[in-house]
Amino acid sequence: MTPTPVIAVFDVGKTNKKLFLLDEDYNIVYEKSARFIETLDEDGDACENLESLQLSIFDSLHEIYRLDQFEIRAINFSSYGASLVYINEQGEPLAPLYNYLKAYPEEISRKFYQEYGSPEKIAAETASPVLGNLNSGMQLYRIKHQKPDLFNQVKYALHLPQYLSLLVSGAAYSDITSIGCHTQLWDFNQQDYHSWVKAEHLRKKLAPIFPSNQALAMIIEGRSCAVGIGLHDSSAALIPYLVSFTEPFVLLSTGTWCISLNPFNNQPLTPEELSKDCLAYLQYQGKPVKASRVFSGNEHEQEVKRIAAWFKQSVVKYRTMPYQPEIIAKLKAEQPPASTVKDGTGLITSGFSKRDLAAFATDIEAYHQLMLDLASLQYQSTQLVLQGTSVKDIYVDGGFGKNEIFMNLLADLFPDVKVWAASVAQATAVGTALAIHKSWNNKALPNNLIQLKRYNTASNTVHI
Repeated sequence: MTPTPVIAVFDVGKTNKKLFLLDEDYNIVYEKSARFIETLDEDGDACENLESLQLSIFDSLHEIYRLDQFEIRAINFSSYGASLVYINEQGEPLAPLYNYLKAYPEEISRKFYQEYGSPEKIAAETASPVLGNLNSGMQLYRIKHQKPDLFNQVKYALHLPQYLSLLVSGAAYSDITSIGCHTQLWDFNQQDYHSWVKAEHLRKKLAPIFPSNQALAMIIEGRSCAVGIGLHDSSAALIPYLVSFTEPFVLLSTGTWCISLNPFNNQPLTPEELSKDCLAYLQYQGKPVKASRVFSGNEHEQEVKRIAAWFKQSVVKYRTMPYQPEIIAKLKAEQPPASTVKDGTGLITSGFSKRDLAAFATDIEAYHQLMLDLASLQYQSTQLVLQGTSVKDIYVDGGFGKNEIFMNLLADLFPDVKVWAASVAQATAVGTALAIHKSWNNKALPNNLIQLKRYNTASNTVHI
């Protein structure tokens, strides 16, 4: 039997670490998932277990190369952003993979902005809201000024996708989708590293930039293989849509973060937009993508636990709860609208956490109210990237796209835009594979990547 040509994609999320094999038609023909227990950094804060991650990559590669039914033609990687691995000359990690939600030292932040300009100025130039460790460039700045001994040993600070690639290729590179992901490293006007990066002599700690849509020619297990340098996961998830649609659209990529991505909005970010967690990404071809985001997946997870505990229910109950418009009408009449609040990390939340669950007769009512609050927050966030553009379609990808309550509420909130639940089986993995299509795939790009289901107002759905 002739083995099937495939690309292996490692998709490393905060919670799930996945490996996919995709054939030349971008069908997933093999899948494996793992979870690791977090470890602690030197301050006692939870962080990614790098050692477990390394071992998993090597073990998984060894495993798939033993599968005779597949011919591994290429390997690529995607992962979450805002996370740096500090490596020495031998490519070995020198420090923990610090969690991007770790508190940022106020004195270091104050020193930075006193020297290089106001937070508003730096944010506007780098298209990055001021978010402490979520700005990965500030992590490197902290290491330089707080841990000079560690800094002096660092050969390169690699974003996590590029570190994963290094494990396989042995080559250290930087990637534009990771650099252009709220890092505060990149000057979007100059299309180069920001002047503060040069002033701090950090360029030498940042590996050379390699094109995201090209791959390295390697020999692995005695066979030729194209190895990509990895992509930021949100940028990877956008690629199937850029390949499939030419009319202006917004992609609402939902997971832990709900990120509204508008590749057709190149208007400069305003101070107000930046204050509301609006930012710009760089997509894999180097073009800016205006984006806004809320931490709604995380909020949903926490508040579902609170509802389930209060009403003595299983959290599983809320995974497939049907939409009940009569409950929404009742809640709108009886419950005050939520006021958005900032959580302890400065991120905007829907305000549901401030609601007293005793105000709801049932857990079903409480859950509908949670979704009403999250949909309202999403409307405000998505509206930031819609303004001034001719977008007529919103594609909702990921977990919330499968939530009937959320999707119906979103369609009601956007009556002049077509709202679609868009299903790409593992959009991030497919996008990661598509990025280096020419390096491994002899076929034309497919035109049936995305399954669509339209939601109209008044809860009528249309299947396409």
